[in-house]
Amino acid sequence: MKITLPLLLTTVLVLSGCGHSHMMHSHGPATEPLKAAASTPVVFGTYNKVAAVSGTSLYFINLKNGDTVTGPVNVQFGLKGMGVAPAGVEKAATGHHHLLIDVAELDINAGIPVSDNHRHFGAGQTEASVTLKPGVHTLQLVLGDQNHIPHHPVVMSERITITVK
Repeated sequence: MKITLPLLLTTVLVLSGCGHSHMMHSHGPATEPLKAAASTPVVFGTYNKVAAVSGTSLYFINLKNGDTVTGPVNVQFGLKGMGVAPAGVEKAATGHHHLLIDVAELDINAGIPVSDNHRHFGAGQTEASVTLKPGVHTLQLVLGDQNHIPHHPVVMSERITITVK
């Protein structure tokens, strides 16, 4: 893999949890679909976004909109049309999962930040046990490339609302 300055900067910002100035989000349940805060497929002016396979879908296997669950919440990630590879592995037609919790907006041209609301599964995990406070929460999956940046076009699940007892 060829390391370029923009790629290195992207990786450092993502791994350090910085880059929040590129991110627009809210922390609370919302009923509106996740909104993309930017629309051009370039990061830091030179990063070419990784192409997604046409027709790829990302979905929750075991949860659906309106479910009431008890914690911790087991979340199973479904992916059709592409494969899963760990973060840092550059392989065509692959990505890794990110779970957005109570996030209303995402900059699709920047690295997905690391936070309690932006969970990374960079080891290639396809499910997780997630501890959430009792109440109403929104969940959405986004597939990220080897550098935690959403593909072009973005591969994301439906945004669902669950209630945790």
